[in-house]
Amino acid sequence: MLRSQRNPKQLNMNIGTQILILEVSMGPFFGNSIIHPVLLKDEDGLTLIDSGMLGQLEPLRKAISDVGEDISRLKRIIITHQDIDHIGNVQALLDLLPNTALLAHKDDIPYMTGERPFIKLTPERINLMEPALKQQAEDMIRNLPDLRFAHILEDGEHLPYGGGIQIIHTPGHTPGHISLYVPAQKLLLAADELRVVEGELVGPAESATPDMPLALKSLDKLTVLDADKVLCYHGGYYDQNVQARLQALSQSRE
Repeated sequence: MLRSQRNPKQLNMNIGTQILILEVSMGPFFGNSIIHPVLLKDEDGLTLIDSGMLGQLEPLRKAISDVGEDISRLKRIIITHQDIDHIGNVQALLDLLPNTALLAHKDDIPYMTGERPFIKLTPERINLMEPALKQQAEDMIRNLPDLRFAHILEDGEHLPYGGGIQIIHTPGHTPGHISLYVPAQKLLLAADELRVVEGELVGPAESATPDMPLALKSLDKLTVLDADKVLCYHGGYYDQNVQARLQALSQSRE
């Protein structure tokens, strides 16, 4: 069955606000695979959801420019979880824009401040990286204690950005993984809780999900949403019978 291949760069929100879907390459070390950070545009500036892969600040800047915005208008970064392809450019963005506020769920913040070792970015994995990326990873870890979080996100919390978003704690992929729901657009920003693979909406990658049973249980929180569109960090946009597909994924674990 054919699935939607449409991947809009913009989803218009209420008057004065927009959601801007970015396309950013992770770089040659990762096969130039495309990831999808998101910008929430408001009158006071931009909110970035996830920062992309280490060393990809310039591709991120270009992606922001490609949707008609300027990185200098960035006010805050919401980090959905601790993985390297989501926090990779945080320090570079803070170097560029020191007043940018960081937001993340409380259960992943200790990993992002160096209090606990990353769950998946292990020394063994770092040693397998090509030299330039390895150096960047080591520098990032060294600078983690300097990160300061302006706001600690809670499950069910509502924030005004992008016309209004709801934080949904969806642990399993990491302890503090969050998805975000945009009620005005019936849009789910799933981060890594869901993926689009060969045009189909599927669950998180088992190889990158330490607690797969918990991640699958977290799908229950998504089935109650009135969502008809999903944006996955890996795989992009999906809008085919979203409610039925979420129910099927949730029930598949039983």
